[in-house]
Amino acid sequence: MFLQGKVALVTGSTSGIGLAIAKALAAEGAKLMINGFGDAAALEQECGELGAIHDGADMSKPDEIERMMKRCADELGGPDILVNNAGIQHVSPVDEFPPEKWDAIIAINLSSAFHTTRLAVPGMKQKKWGRVINTASAHSLVASPNKSAYVAAKHGIAGFTKTVALETARDGITANCISPGYVWTPLVEAQIPDTMKTRGLTREQVMNDVLLAAQPTKKFVTPEQVGALVVFLCRDDAASITGANLSMDGGWTAA
Repeated sequence: MFLQGKVALVTGSTSGIGLAIAKALAAEGAKLMINGFGDAAALEQECGELGAIHDGADMSKPDEIERMMKRCADELGGPDILVNNAGIQHVSPVDEFPPEKWDAIIAINLSSAFHTTRLAVPGMKQKKWGRVINTASAHSLVASPNKSAYVAAKHGIAGFTKTVALETARDGITANCISPGYVWTPLVEAQIPDTMKTRGLTREQVMNDVLLAAQPTKKFVTPEQVGALVVFLCRDDAASITGANLSMDGGWTAA
């Protein structure tokens, strides 16, 4: 358990990719703060199993992010490992895209990472050790129709990560982003029946020809695989990996 004594804060971590990352870090001994929305009883149980504390800060609101970061510092110590994973999605043509949806996606998927990072880096500099790991997406490298805000935010995360890496290169801090393709989560699984119905397709056709159309492996990335890569980036073996955008997309962006 090489992360004993380290504090990890993972945003958007009450389900899916974020929860898998939190579990992977906790398994290596990190003291953990998770963030996100969910059923109170379920969150209490999850925190008990992980030995974590939960903060429900709304990641679209800078004042709530500041409060969460202060609470983390006060109760656990400032984060040694910051994983910016919070994200939302909306699909619509650009000329029909609701401005409020654009603003929310940019705030949660991009600006929140700025606010957490600016508040975490000073403590990391003091300790001469830190890991900033951002969940990007294959859409940080390529675009898809009807996802203008999401693609803009994920391209932004990739550029933000590189800048933070350069600024902290001599401080014992690394900054990287992970760019998964389609990840098998409850949210993705829940979309399948509706798509089957609306398009008249079988479950296998939806998975292979719709969801995995761009992934040559025709296999979903698993949340556990993302968690394992996060853990590796925290190791001393990864100390020279900084400013990287690590594709984890079954070959999607190789073409």
